[in-house]
Amino acid sequence: SRLLRYSAVRAGLAFLVTLVAAVPAGLLIAVWVGSTHLALFIVLLAGSSAAVALPTIREEGLTGPAVTLVIAWIALADAITALLMPLALTSASHIPVALLGDALIIVAAAVVIALGRRFFGSGLAQEAKRLSKERHWALRLRVSVLMLLFLGAIAEHTGASLLVAGFAAGIVLRRFGAPHRLALELTGLATGFFVPAFFVLLGASLDLKGLARSPSAIALAVGMALAATVVHLVAAITGGEQHRVSAGLLASAQLGLPAAAAALALATGALSPPLATALVAGGLLTLIPATTGALLLARVATNERALPT
Repeated sequence: SRLLRYSAVRAGLAFLVTLVAAVPAGLLIAVWVGSTHLALFIVLLAGSSAAVALPTIREEGLTGPAVTLVIAWIALADAITALLMPLALTSASHIPVALLGDALIIVAAAVVIALGRRFFGSGLAQEAKRLSKERHWALRLRVSVLMLLFLGAIAEHTGASLLVAGFAAGIVLRRFGAPHRLALELTGLATGFFVPAFFVLLGASLDLKGLARSPSAIALAVGMALAATVVHLVAAITGGEQHRVSAGLLASAQLGLPAAAAALALATGALSPPLATALVAGGLLTLIPATTGALLLARVATNERALPT
């Protein structure tokens, strides 16, 4: 529709402004902590978290042009920063290999879609579905997990982004119209096992005592949260949309990307444990302005519904 196309264009412009605004902010932060990974801070500041913002939008029942713009903006930022973040911590000599890995993931997903089109229309596929349902094989779930592990293995061996592998797997499932039951199963598997396992392993490697004892690490956490909020507000205000401050606050939410960056930075030795912990703490702090933005948008929606027609 015209609204979706308009929102996509505005979202692209908003993300571009966010990325540009993140450059000086990221430079200041990199100089402050004495890190050579300038690109990492820029990417993190420009990122958003669909995992935080989209459930909030659904729970509050937010609608309208501003919300449509935020959804498109966050989705675009999430996808691009997920691709760029591993490259920001990769040495220049390994970047071509990492990019090749991303390309292989995309090609593999395209091949799965092409093969799936032929297989799902065959009699063999219908028989497999029937047997799976009768004998409780959960073939759809098994195949989905195997595909995710396969794409993840490509990312792991090439230095590509695991987040890109996850996005690609999601696109494949969406292309074939994953049934509601499969969506619930995958959500349960993710929230019940994979996500907790990731955060447990990450939490075990974070240095909370080092963060508490390091004024520079605490300053990094606060600085990352403030800078992320400011650059998103700049992008929203520049766009001139209605309720732009609320939209900018909501779009500043970050969680998964800082956590993934911290895990990768610890694995590669790019950052010290206190500074890596500060990245996660900074992401958690962005939930405060993001929640504020959601509440402001919800209040606006409530007031609009209360107006007499």
